[in-house]
Amino acid sequence: MHALLRYVQGYPENIVSQIDSLISSNKLVPWFEVRYPENHTIKSEKALFEYTIEIKNRYMKKTAPLSKVVYDNKIHLINNALGLHTYVTKNHGGKTKSKNEIRIASIFKEAPEPLLRMLVVHELAHIKEKNHDKAFYQLCCHMLPDYHQLELDARLFMIYQELKER
Repeated sequence: MHALLRYVQGYPENIVSQIDSLISSNKLVPWFEVRYPENHTIKSEKALFEYTIEIKNRYMKKTAPLSKVVYDNKIHLINNALGLHTYVTKNHGGKTKSKNEIRIASIFKEAPEPLLRMLVVHELAHIKEKNHDKAFYQLCCHMLPDYHQLELDARLFMIYQELKER
């Protein structure tokens, strides 16, 4: 079994074995490039913030504001995370200030747009739903109907990146 399969740990065996077969036959890279021929053009943090706010305003207008959305090159080292949502509360002079921040793994600067959108949707959903429960995934699917397929494809993107580096 390939070490690369760590990205799809927890998926059903039939899916993992298909991915294993694609890796073994050197077909995952060409398959991925046909499926996603282009990467997004959202390179700056300003563009990423505007992109995220646009999605937030469309689906989650009434939720707390976002103060920051950035690419973070430390993320994917932590628990194989692809993105993080942080809620920071600071007490300053008797006043409590809260900030929602989203961090996206830097590797997704060079990703297809649907995969970036999936990550942004996932982290936005955490503003309203803290846990990965039914309500959380319903919100993700409301914002992005093919959320589950894109989540798997984001994991395949991680494998794709490692295969291309070899």
